Amino acid sequence: MSIIDDLSWRYATKEFDSEKKLSNEQLNSLLESLRLSASSFGLQPWKFVVVDKQEQKEKLLAHSWNQRQVVDASHVIVLCRPTKFGEEDVIKFVKCTAEMRNQEIESLEGFKKVMVGFLSRMDEASINAWMKNQIYIALGSLLTVAAHLKIDACPMEGFIAPKYDEVLGLADHGLSSVVVCPVGFRNDKDKYASLAKIRYTQDETVLKL
Repeated sequence: MSIIDDLSWRYATKEFDSEKKLSNEQLNSLLESLRLSASSFGLQPWKFVVVDKQEQKEKLLAHSWNQRQVVDASHVIVLCRPTKFGEEDVIKFVKCTAEMRNQEIESLEGFKKVMVGFLSRMDEASINAWMKNQIYIALGSLLTVAAHLKIDACPMEGFIAPKYDEVLGLADHGLSSVVVCPVGFRNDKDKYASLAKIRYTQDETVLKL
């Protein structure tokens, strides 16, 4: 199947088969899709929390609008932003770049100034919004790779972020949850799996200038 066929196959899974679990290889492929995702300047302002213990998933249910996907999925991936992001993170990234590309760190000083200047022009709310945008790019990578591997997923904004942060102890790691994505395998009884995908045509969605 082509990648377009894969994208046609995927849907926001409403019912997962709780008996089917991702293999370690499948999970690692999904996590690599997140790690390798594009981001502004390549700064990667995110962390990805994997929840697989059933007890933890049960605790999240009440804070997920009682959507059973978080309980029945093989794993729940919580895409998070740092509670603080600034110059220190840029310095870390520049150091990593120099090491991985075998460059003198001084040669990246101009790039560093551009990134620091970009962040310094935003207040905390704007930086948080910027990070959220980057995380949604990563979510897109996750959904595409999951579809290609025939792994089901259900991206969810319907959850109470502060409660997730509390249950998972995210504040201890300097993180705040942004979006949730249960992953696993669809239940054969999920009626939504066989419904036609509702998408507008290219003529309606693409403007060629």
